[in-house]
Amino acid sequence: MADYDMHDPEYSETTSDEWDSPQEEDFDTDDLSEIDHHFVLSAAGFPPDNFTDLKLPVVSPDGTLNENALQAAHGGAHSVEAIDDIDDDTKQDVKNLLEELSQNEFNADIGD
Repeated sequence: MADYDMHDPEYSETTSDEWDSPQEEDFDTDDLSEIDHHFVLSAAGFPPDNFTDLKLPVVSPDGTLNENALQAAHGGAHSVEAIDDIDDDTKQDVKNLLEELSQNEFNADIGD
């Protein structure tokens, strides 16, 4: 089981636009300590060792927190639920963070 680290993403504004998970080349930098602010989890801590260590993007490369990204990270094929090697406590902490962000920023409930 991997020892995932979770942190609060950094963002400047919010949107409910359609969401596509960003790729490394979508960012204007290759500095992983800046890119990691767009993600909730890392398999190698923050900053990560590699881009592929980052999991659950919720902030677009332009710094916008995306409501649809929060929903995707919370449940579904590319969510925290789909990560096989994450412990239950970290999984619940991530879900709580996503629910809190969704409620605080979008007044939306994505909870179970």
